[in-house]
Amino acid sequence: MRLFTEHGYDNVGVRDVAEAADVAVTTLFKHFPSKEALIFDEDEGREAALVAAVRDRAPGQSVLGALRDHLVQTRMAFGGDTPEFTAMMKLVDETPALQEYLHRMWRRHETALAAAITETTGAPEGDVRVAALARFVMESPSLVHGRKDPRRALDEIFDLLERGWREDSR
Repeated sequence: MRLFTEHGYDNVGVRDVAEAADVAVTTLFKHFPSKEALIFDEDEGREAALVAAVRDRAPGQSVLGALRDHLVQTRMAFGGDTPEFTAMMKLVDETPALQEYLHRMWRRHETALAAAITETTGAPEGDVRVAALARFVMESPSLVHGRKDPRRALDEIFDLLERGWREDSR
């Protein structure tokens, strides 16, 4: 991250990163399949944790309740509170290749989340409601990012998802 934030993503090569880490380029690629993956190094763990939040939720806990708790506990929705996260998001915002990678990564997580919801709730395969629910859950961190009270904003989003929209809900 230091190299990328100091010199710009496009101005740093994989060889530069390998040299800074004192490893061979081939070793670097054993752990990171692409240059973009260097930025998003927690990709697989994040997806597994989302799926586990649904599959391993407490008896009687709703899917949305488990996902809300997971987002809060992992600070997934509030990552913007740290200087590191802010620097990473600035880098992503300024770099089209990273924006595209993040979008693809998030879509994979969304697909895995929808599959877990389908599996645990018995919803029919391809249920558009499950797909929408997974999409909205995955978008919630970006919707609360930069809000004055991100926790309250997250609660409002999940309340909307659980209860639905009503004209008189304001």
